[in-house]
Amino acid sequence: MTEERVTLPNTMGSCQSKTESCSFYYPDTPYSSSFCFQVKAENILGEALSDCVPIPMEEIEKFEPPEILSVKKITGIKQLLTVTWKMPEKIIPSQDLICRVQYRNLYSNSSEFVTVPLNSAEKTGSCNLTGLWDSTEYSVAIQCISVMSVFWSEWSRGKTASTEEKAPSEKVDLWRVIESSHSAGNRSVHLMWKPLNSFPPSGRILGYKIQYFPENNAEHKMTNISTDKKIILLLNEEAYIISITAYNSGGNSPEAILRIPSTDEKTSQVIETARTFTTNEEVVVEWIASEPEVTDYVVEWYEELETDPFGRSWQYVSNSTYWKTNKKNFKPFICYNISVYPLYGNKVAAPYSIQTYVQEKQPSEGPVADTGIPGKNEVTIKWKEISKGKRNGFISNYTIFYKPEDGKELNETVNSDVLQYRLKSLQANTQYTVYIMASNGAGGTSGEPKTFKTLKFDKDDFLFIALPIGLSMLFLLGLWITCILKKHTFKKVCWPDIPNPAESIAVEWPLDASMNNSFLKGVTTEAKAIDSEDVSVLEHCFPEESQESSLLMNCENHVSECTDINTKGMINGDKKLLYNEENEVDKHFSPPMPYIITDQDTRSQMHSALIPAKEIQPVEMLEDDLCESQQTSIKNEENDNEDFLKLEHFSEKALFNPYLKNSVKTREFLTSENLPEHSKNEPKPQSTVLPPLQQNVTGQSYITLDMFGLATAH
Repeated sequence: MTEERVTLPNTMGSCQSKTESCSFYYPDTPYSSSFCFQVKAENILGEALSDCVPIPMEEIEKFEPPEILSVKKITGIKQLLTVTWKMPEKIIPSQDLICRVQYRNLYSNSSEFVTVPLNSAEKTGSCNLTGLWDSTEYSVAIQCISVMSVFWSEWSRGKTASTEEKAPSEKVDLWRVIESSHSAGNRSVHLMWKPLNSFPPSGRILGYKIQYFPENNAEHKMTNISTDKKIILLLNEEAYIISITAYNSGGNSPEAILRIPSTDEKTSQVIETARTFTTNEEVVVEWIASEPEVTDYVVEWYEELETDPFGRSWQYVSNSTYWKTNKKNFKPFICYNISVYPLYGNKVAAPYSIQTYVQEKQPSEGPVADTGIPGKNEVTIKWKEISKGKRNGFISNYTIFYKPEDGKELNETVNSDVLQYRLKSLQANTQYTVYIMASNGAGGTSGEPKTFKTLKFDKDDFLFIALPIGLSMLFLLGLWITCILKKHTFKKVCWPDIPNPAESIAVEWPLDASMNNSFLKGVTTEAKAIDSEDVSVLEHCFPEESQESSLLMNCENHVSECTDINTKGMINGDKKLLYNEENEVDKHFSPPMPYIITDQDTRSQMHSALIPAKEIQPVEMLEDDLCESQQTSIKNEENDNEDFLKLEHFSEKALFNPYLKNSVKTREFLTSENLPEHSKNEPKPQSTVLPPLQQNVTGQSYITLDMFGLATAH
């Protein structure tokens, strides 16, 4: 370590220092015109002493820095500051001094200097700083030096002051955002403005004065005062003129005027197209206007998700269709809306808007697939757009990846405006995995995978199966309904009711059962007188025409004989005629029906006479009534025989069925001798004569004589 010591040999004064300089202070060291200075250096190894060098005191004098007393403006004088300072006391007397005043405004990094000469006898100094900016704050510092010395004093402590203000010289940058009407006849107009762009500024703004009035009625002017740089006005549907001025202690700025159009006013489209792009440091917007006389524009930009109208930024552009700004004014990965508004004086035309990202990255999340209801060989995949805050860029396309179980992965790419896609040619009854990737300029991000399984049968398959079955069921149902409604017609056409002699009850009557029946006993007793040989039976072969009349006559003879016997028995015995009850007749008689057969085997039912089975009631008849009835019946029989013979007009000969015997066409009234005694003694009611058998009238009852013949034969 070296320690230096400077000594004054004559006075033995000294000072020690570990640097390369050392100071002596007046009046501790007496003033002399000449001194000899010697430097002595010491360390642990020893010391060394320089030669003594004489130096004049005036040349090495350096006194303390002056003290600034004040820096102030003078009222009424613009662009001027007065600086006053005090000199230090410990200086060599009878020396002229020079002081240097340094001043700098707070908007600049460079300083200016003013030199002020002083006499050593003056204890203070002052100077006026002129040519300053209005309403600008300045910083001031001072240093001084003796005219004979080579060392300046240190700078004094700095002081600041502001120059006199003047009225703002530039108008504010005014803009507006008009919201749609939210109540009847009213709308919100958001006004906002920027600080003055003049440089240097005119001073500290004390406030802003907002005036507005209807365009067609300037007398109704309204005024608002605001210290903020924004305000909301509630206006009606009329067009309004709005003006804003900034004011300070020096006066008011020029007016910034803007026109708010009426609600039903249509603005023209002046800008044909616009585009935006980015460079390394800037965002650039260019546009093309259809009207060259338009020279002023407003460029507005804000985040797409910004909902506060006051969160928008804007800038005026004059005499140019090109605008650029630093990238730092935009956030990365955020979509911005940029609009360009043409200006016609104080009128604003329709804007042209575009969107941009100053920087992109792959989406923060992928779209979620919705498979819906799959089909047999296809499925419709749907998805929703990624939320705007997670896109991180413009979505350029979507890619659908799908893979069958244990199969190869396939994909389909669609445009960004497509939010659903139908995958076709899929395998039936197969499980698939599907996911969707959204891509932008920086990359793509996939959503969560979803699984679905195609159907084994689709709707068309079920339709092809169900349609024939349904039609068949409808056909069968219709056929069944038709059969129900037309069953009698179908039965008559398809299955006519033809009596089968082999199934006749008459041929199955046992002899004992027939004899035990009281009704049959009477019939049998009366019929014994009839010779069975007299009953003609149709042969199995068809009779000739010559035999037909004999057959009919034979039938009439049998009927006549039977009638005579029955009548005789009724007259001799003075007996009453009584029909048997319903259950007796129904039990023992099955009504055979006579038929004729043509050559073509066409069967035609003849008129039948059958005793009713359900409504037979006992009927008593007097002898005279019975005889009259028998005579009438016989006459009707003859008429019927004549009508029957007229059937020869058929194209083919009518032949009798060989298994049918002679039929009687008159209703016979059977009597029985075994009627109860009380029945014979009962009073005779009024006689009832049944009508004769009518030809070609269906539904008439008859009794065939072969029934009695069979019964007698047993």
